Amino acid sequence: MAGRGDPPEGTPEGFPGGEDEYRSVVFDEAFIRAAHLQEFSAQERMGEYAQAVRSRSSWEGRSGSRQAVLLVLLIILAFGTAIYLGVRNPYQPPVDERAEPLRTTVVPLAPQGPVPGGTPTQLFAHSPVAEYRTGAAGINLPIAGRTSHFAESQVVTGLSIAKDYLVASSLEPDVLSGATVRPARLLLDPDQLEQFDRSVESPSDDGRHALAGWLVRFDPRQVALAEPAARVQGTLRFEETSPDTLDVTADHTYTYALRPAAQGSGPVAAASLFTVHRVVHFRFDREDLRMHRAELLTSTVEAGPQACGPDTTGSLKPLLAGARASDAGGGPVVTDPYATARPAAPALCGALAPSAQPSL
Repeated sequence: MAGRGDPPEGTPEGFPGGEDEYRSVVFDEAFIRAAHLQEFSAQERMGEYAQAVRSRSSWEGRSGSRQAVLLVLLIILAFGTAIYLGVRNPYQPPVDERAEPLRTTVVPLAPQGPVPGGTPTQLFAHSPVAEYRTGAAGINLPIAGRTSHFAESQVVTGLSIAKDYLVASSLEPDVLSGATVRPARLLLDPDQLEQFDRSVESPSDDGRHALAGWLVRFDPRQVALAEPAARVQGTLRFEETSPDTLDVTADHTYTYALRPAAQGSGPVAAASLFTVHRVVHFRFDREDLRMHRAELLTSTVEAGPQACGPDTTGSLKPLLAGARASDAGGGPVVTDPYATARPAAPALCGALAPSAQPSL
């Protein structure tokens, strides 16, 4: 009988490779167990061609380092440009200097005869203010330009703050009537608030605390406005006084129509004119311009008609229609408050020029 691996009829005659022929290459079981099979990876199978493609991680690393170097260079360039512009820029950062105390001069102007009276319309029409503008329209800003260290916009800001203060301190009805001082106070440098408050509460003739140097206020027990709007004319001038300070000088004449405060039920009393010539010297540093506030260096006031005797460092005390000054205007200098751009009267009291009164 044939074996399991042979054909049924046995190994064909003459067919090479019988069982005896392959006996020498048959592996026993111990050899097979000892054999070690190893499977190469794809990169190993590729052999020397494995490095033909660049590693992506290597490329990304080099690209990231280049971007980091470029970013550092850009930061250095921006920093250097900022330093260069800071050195070359003529408009330096704000320098906040402490404000100086205000120096005040108040000169009452006594009339040389009786004070003319009439209606506000008549008085304005027959006086030097006939062509003056009404209220804030009479405070005009000049043509502004840049200075060596201040831009044109900063000059305009300084002029605008000065005008705002003049309006708040000379034209605001509640300030004129003594109801409040807040509109003017809000525009002052904080360093001057203590001096201002003392001038309001305890005015004195010491060259520092005359309320009339800060604002125009009439004694509400004696005087009332016959017409709310005053007549105004004057000039504003500016100049750079240092690389960090801009000065503005305001020289204006204000004329008010007044009448007695207590009218009662009787006929309306005649009105009279009262004129105030104010020269206010403002100073602004860069912080003042930024914060929209003013420093007042000097303030000179000539006001009349009023008597020379009574204290005028607080509320002004006008002489009304028909009144006379007891000293008959015996001041050493005849002064016209409508003549601006001139030195103030060098006296404690002046005589009001007849031309400054209405000619009815």
